[in-house]
Amino acid sequence: MNIKEYFTSLFQGLHSLIKGMQVTGKELVTAKVTEQYPENRATLNIPERFRATLQFVYDEDGNHSCIGCRMCERNCPNGTIKIETKMVEQPDGKKKMKLDKYIYDLGSCTFCGLCVESCAKDAIAFSNDFEQAVFTRQALVKQLNYLPEKEEPAPKPVAPAEAPKAEAPKAEAPAAKPAAEPAAAEAPKAVEETKPENKENQ
Repeated sequence: MNIKEYFTSLFQGLHSLIKGMQVTGKELVTAKVTEQYPENRATLNIPERFRATLQFVYDEDGNHSCIGCRMCERNCPNGTIKIETKMVEQPDGKKKMKLDKYIYDLGSCTFCGLCVESCAKDAIAFSNDFEQAVFTRQALVKQLNYLPEKEEPAPKPVAPAEAPKAEAPKAEAPAAKPAAEPAAAEAPKAVEETKPENKENQ
């Protein structure tokens, strides 16, 4: 290393140090705010985007949209999610794969959000409830589908197709009236033409 390269790297290091100290100095003079937790639970504002724990998204009727495709399980980088499925027979006789258990280990979750982003049905989401402290690691393993599964509704009976109604016999069209008969033969001319006047008496 020559002298030019030595001083170049030296000045670059000093510039980086000064830039870092500017950030530190700014925070040094910033007013401090102390959160009085847990006394301020009622007024504590947690951002909605804060990732605390994974949960199922249930609608008002207690239904979820998870189909057990295992896409979130495959995308989890450290095996936090385990999905168990089962085959059930529907009322119409067809078989369908359904979710049996959705196991989530909060203790090994890195909160990366890949599971939520890869879910095609938007069946899972992160809540912002950060109070998840427990005494044992086993208590961090949760089953997210905690509501009982509802039975599939029975298919509606299909009304039998109605037999085509027999068509009423069409009334025969009235026979065409014969063309108007030729006008009655003209009245015969008087056979006897007007008699000539009697000849004048001779």
